[in-house]
Amino acid sequence: MVTYLHIPSRGISTVSMRVLCFDPFSGAAGDMVTGALLACGADMDAVTRAMASVVAPPTCTSVDRCGIRAQKIETHAGPACRTFHEVCDIVTGAPIPDAVKEMAIRVFTRIRDAEAEIHGDHHTHFHEVGADDAIADIIGACTAFLSLSPDAVRVAPVAVGTGTVQSAHGTYPLPAPATLAILRTGNVPVRYTQEERELCTPTGAALLAEFMATGTEAPQTDTGRVTAIGYGAGTRNPTHMPNVIRASLCESETEAESVADTIDILETNVDDTTGEVIAYTIERLMEAGARDASAIPVIMKKGRPGTLIRVICTHAQADTLSQILSEETGTLGVRCIPSVHRSVVTRTVEPVEIILGGETITIPVKTGWIGTEPVSCKAEYDVARRAAGAARVPLRYVTRLAEEKRWKELRDNN
Repeated sequence: MVTYLHIPSRGISTVSMRVLCFDPFSGAAGDMVTGALLACGADMDAVTRAMASVVAPPTCTSVDRCGIRAQKIETHAGPACRTFHEVCDIVTGAPIPDAVKEMAIRVFTRIRDAEAEIHGDHHTHFHEVGADDAIADIIGACTAFLSLSPDAVRVAPVAVGTGTVQSAHGTYPLPAPATLAILRTGNVPVRYTQEERELCTPTGAALLAEFMATGTEAPQTDTGRVTAIGYGAGTRNPTHMPNVIRASLCESETEAESVADTIDILETNVDDTTGEVIAYTIERLMEAGARDASAIPVIMKKGRPGTLIRVICTHAQADTLSQILSEETGTLGVRCIPSVHRSVVTRTVEPVEIILGGETITIPVKTGWIGTEPVSCKAEYDVARRAAGAARVPLRYVTRLAEEKRWKELRDNN
C-alpha cells in the first residue's frame, strides 16, 4: 500500500514506499526465500494453507545457522518428474488466489525457458523442480510475497558456488546451467564464490527474478527506515558461514509529483522480418525486463516499407536487450540513445472485487497519481482477459466494472 502525506509548508506531497530487499549472500533456494519472507511478517496462515493445497501441511521452525536465528520450512514431500503442463495443472487446480497462481506459473515459465535454452525445445520434463516440494515452495514464496505487497524490490548480488552437482542429466558444473540462464535472463546480479557446493538453485533464482520484475523499480536512494528483517534457512548447516538468505522491509519517501527516471532507448530498422517474428521479439523483450517495446511502420530508403522497433529499458538492460533484437530480427546494428530523462506518474495497484456470473472475482487495478490526486485507473489486462473468458462476457465489460469500482472507492475515500 502506498501512503500519501501532504506537507503544507512545501506545497507538495511525498510517497512512502515499502521496499523489499533481498541479500542472498549465501545463495538462494525456494524454502530459504519463503522462510525469510515469513520472518519478515508475511501471512503465516495464508502461506501454510497455500502450500498444504499441494502437499501435506508444512512445518515452520526456528533454527540456528552459525548463531543466526532463521525460519526453516519443511514440506514433507517426495521426488517427482513432471512436464511443465502437468506442473501448471497442479498450480491452476489448487485452491489458492488467482494472483498466486499467475505468479507461480510465471516462475515455472522462467525455469522452463532456461531448461529449453540448455537442453533444447525437446526437453519437456522437470525433474528436481517438478517435485511436490518445489511446487509447494514456489506457491508458498509467491503467497508470502503478495501478502507483504511491497511497492518495490531490490536484490543484492546472489552468491553462487563452484564444483559440480549430480542431476537427472548427469554431473553438471556449478552454478547449474539452468540457474545461470535464469539469473541472466532475469538480470539478477551474481557474485561468484569459492564455495564448493550449490548455493543458488533454479527455484531460488527464478523467484528472485520474478520478484525483481514485479511492481516498480526500487528508488535510487540510500535513505530510509528498516521496518522488518527476516532470515530464511537452508537445509545445510556449515560451520564457517550462516546458510541463510536475508530479507528486509524498508520505508523511503520520495516526492509524488512525478518520479524522475533515467532510461535508455534502443532502436533498429528492419525490412525483411515478418509480423509474427516482430511480435515474438517484442514478447521476448518484455519478458527480459524491457520497460516497453513497440513496432512502428516506416518507409525506408528506396521506398521500401519497413518497421522501426523501439525499446525502453534501464541502462543495465541495454546490452541484453540489444542482443535479443539481433538474435530475433537479424539486424546488424542497434542504435542506443543513453540516459534519457523520463517523468513517471506515481502508480499503485489495488485489488478490486467485482461480481461476474454470480461469483466474486478479484481484478488488480492500476491507479496513476499526480500528487494526492488520482488521474487514471486501468484494470490489469491479463487477469481481466481470463475473467472475461471464464464468464463468457466481453473484456471491456470486465474492465469497465473494475475501473468504475476503483473510481468509486477513490471518491468515497476523499
